[in-house]
Amino acid sequence: MTDKKMSASRKHHLKSAMLTIAKGLLETETQEKAQERIRYMEEICPPLSLPGSTQELQEFVKQLHHKIDTVDEERYDLERKVQKSEDEIQDMKIKIQDLKGKFKKPALRKVRMSADAMLQALLGSKHKVNMDLRANLKQVKKEVKEEDKELRDVGDWRKKLEDKAGMDGRKKMFETES
Repeated sequence: MTDKKMSASRKHHLKSAMLTIAKGLLETETQEKAQERIRYMEEICPPLSLPGSTQELQEFVKQLHHKIDTVDEERYDLERKVQKSEDEIQDMKIKIQDLKGKFKKPALRKVRMSADAMLQALLGSKHKVNMDLRANLKQVKKEVKEEDKELRDVGDWRKKLEDKAGMDGRKKMFETES
């Protein structure tokens, strides 16, 4: 086969021919839809013939109310079915998403927040939160035992060094040796 290119005029002619055919098809389709709509409305809604007497008119209104009630019931039932199917579709979408496992958790950003502010955000503004834990502790008096004091004094090696440092320390060393 030879690969021949179509000329621009030939392409333009074919394109315009296709557009005219498509335009004609669209016009006939719209006319058919309009005729179908008219036929459907004639079937469903016959021409209105109002009765002359008040008794017949009241009976006619009662029939209309009855028809309106049945249509409302059908509409409500259909709405419920649609709502139920939409819920099922949503549930299935969630299940599909879970099965695919492509849901990525967003990266959490670091937020600098004090402990008081964090607890207040969690518990709400109604609860007063105080993180000063030392304020809630009992005060305990510490009793110093004499034995502990003596142990501390004996075990303090820095004090001995200070005493030995300088001339005073030398005198004490000689005095204690003799």
